[in-house]
Formats: sequence, structure tokens, C-alpha cells
Amino acid sequence: MRFQRRKVLTGAGAALLVAPGILRAQPVPFRFGLTPVFLDDDWQLLDLLRTHLTIRLGREVEFLQRRTYKEVTALLLMGEIDAAWLCGYPLLQNIDRLSALALPVWRGQPNYSAKIITGTGRAAKGLGDLRGDIHAYSDPDSNSGHLVTVSELLKQNHRPEAFFGRSFFTYGHRNVVRAVARGLAQSGSVDGYVHDAMRRAEPELVARTSVVWESELFGFPPIVVAREALDSGPARDFFAALATMPESDAGADALQMLQLDGFAAPNAHSFDQIAARMRIVAERG
Repeated sequence: MRFQRRKVLTGAGAALLVAPGILRAQPVPFRFGLTPVFLDDDWQLLDLLRTHLTIRLGREVEFLQRRTYKEVTALLLMGEIDAAWLCGYPLLQNIDRLSALALPVWRGQPNYSAKIITGTGRAAKGLGDLRGDIHAYSDPDSNSGHLVTVSELLKQNHRPEAFFGRSFFTYGHRNVVRAVARGLAQSGSVDGYVHDAMRRAEPELVARTSVVWESELFGFPPIVVAREALDSGPARDFFAALATMPESDAGADALQMLQLDGFAAPNAHSFDQIAARMRIVAERG
């Protein structure tokens, strides 16, 4: 019995010595942060993205989903994730520590606009007609879902904090559209790409909203990495995986669901218009 017990312990000790080597041999998953502010929790879409990215990267891909841009940004800043699909606004708020890796391409260009919507049948012709509304924003750190509206009110010499009768955050552009269409809000600030994409996916819902104002073009919500990781091998591999999405069945199907053409590299001026909007708010103090 003593001999057998020694054999068992010896075998267990050997296993413990070997196990760390086995664990180190397994590729570490690539951790990708998402938020429903921009991308809904659609299991079919996420499965297609995971399939394409896993094959192209040669390792598993884990999605970490949080409710707000602030939460996902914090994970990226702390090194808890490798990349995140963010918005240009939180990127610029942390530009000393974060960099844009890729921009989605929509209708042939990596740009989108912000829209302010209201319910159909209303006489409102512009932003000034929405005074006193119950207004739906998407996220405090969203460009199209908050910053643009606040800065535009300032440009038109309105006080943002006193203009609307009440405002609230839905934490999702689709939720803004739903809130306005269902009468939970009288108006809302929304990503123009999401509003147009929903026109195909939920036409009856979007038909109950009208656009009363539309902004200039901004750089599309980017895929973001830590600044020090921008030129690293994993970041280059991830960009290549995004850029080749049209070449695989899973990638092409994911793009079709997203109604995107693909992904491209950003340029030095991709977020100039967002920076200009940020300056308007900063100058107000």
C-alpha cells in the first residue's frame, strides 16, 4: 500500500510539473470588448465574428460585453482586453493611451453622421423645435448619441441642461429609436448608420420616426487598441483578420448582418470633426 501510494504521489507530482508547460502551449485567447451602445447582443452575429476571427488569428476569441463605453474603455486601459469596438469620442478622451486600429467601411466610406429623430406626424423642422421634449440619448460617451446634440445646442446658443424638459440614457442606439418610436421619448439622438440599418431590419418601427436634423460626417466608431500595442504582432494580426472578413463565408455573413462593406485603416484626420465638437463643449466650460 505504501509503495502504491508513493507511485500515485510521484505520478501526481510529475503531472503538476508537466501541466504548466501544457497550459503555456495553449494560445492565449484574444479578448475583444463590445458594448450594446453600438452592437446589440446578437448571438448569431457574434458566432460568425468569432468563427472568422478565430480561424484568421489561430487562437480563440473571447467577447467581453459591458453596458457602457466607459466600462469597456476601462477594461482596455487596464489591459483586461486586447481590443474594443468603441466610439471616436472615448478614443479622443484617452488619445494619449489609446489608438484606432481600424474603421468600418459603410457605403464605400469609413464615415457616418449623427441624427436627431422624433415621432412621425410632428411639425418639428429642426432642433430648436424640440425644446421641452423628453429626449433619449444613447450613452454619455457617445459622439452621435450625446456629444453632437450637446455641442449643437451650444452652437445654436441654447443651454443643453435646460433645453429639454427631461433626458435619459438608453445605452443603445437601437434603444433610442425604439424609445422614440414607442412614445417613451419625444425625440432622440442616434447614430445615423444604426438608424438606416434598422430601416432594413425593423422597417415598421423606424417608419414611426422622422429625422429632424442631421450632422456632418464623422469617422466611423473604431476598433481601438492600447497605444503601446498598436504596432505589435497581435494588433497587426487582428487588423489583417478584420481586413479579410469579405474573404471568408463567416466574415462575409457577419458583414452582411452588420450592413458593412469591411474594415480599413484610419488616417490622421478621421476624428477631426469629433475633436471640433469636443472643443465646443470644452470652451463652454
